[in-house]
Amino acid sequence: MINLSAKEWQIQNIETVLFDKDGTFIDLHYFWGKMTKMRVQEILKRYNLQTKNFDKLCLCLGYDTKTCKMLPDGITALYSRSKIIEIFQNNLLDFDINISKQELENIFDFISEEFYNNIEKYTKPIDEAVEFIKQLHTYGVKLGIITSDSKKSADLTLKHFDLEKLFDVVIGRESSPYTKESGEPAKLALEILEANPNTTVMIGDAPMDYISAQNAGIKNTILVATGQIDKQNLLKISKYSISSLKNLEIR
Repeated sequence: MINLSAKEWQIQNIETVLFDKDGTFIDLHYFWGKMTKMRVQEILKRYNLQTKNFDKLCLCLGYDTKTCKMLPDGITALYSRSKIIEIFQNNLLDFDINISKQELENIFDFISEEFYNNIEKYTKPIDEAVEFIKQLHTYGVKLGIITSDSKKSADLTLKHFDLEKLFDVVIGRESSPYTKESGEPAKLALEILEANPNTTVMIGDAPMDYISAQNAGIKNTILVATGQIDKQNLLKISKYSISSLKNLEIR
């Protein structure tokens, strides 16, 4: 077992660490920014909409084209895919686009396939996080990923950056019929890893990661401010919040 410590705190006796993907060890703004723009471009194209609506539709999905950042309170930060589609479907009515959830799901899937085929163009790692994961691996810690993104996307990302051998399990949105925040995907990871939730830590960048851990019986969640939410606001959720994973020491 290991201990993880920052300047203000320490978590002892850890044998398993579960990671969120985007915003935690993959650059969320780069990945989801490109994904959002491509989704909106496809909708504009299919429904013959004027391009003047582009920026507004991107904002509906939580991406600010002016700052090239995902919004801290945007729907991509707060919800799983099914809820995002539901909210965005209602947003589109304001633009006189009446589209079914299934049609919107199909558009999202179509753009995802483009990502799968060109994952190297659309994904950048957070270098200090990757280095931290490699260090954990050398200590023999069990490592897993819990993501609201697809397992296929996560697997392709890990393979592209030569990280697949570091993780013992990858749980994506198709791995479980339940949403990430339900805690069921994390419970599935614990079961596969034969891990004890009392000696497990979740590491993520958003409230959803904390909720997921709590609902899975994982008491300790480390939140890192490399995603959409700054450290000050993360501290309101978890006392174990840091600016970067390079601030964590393994003992």
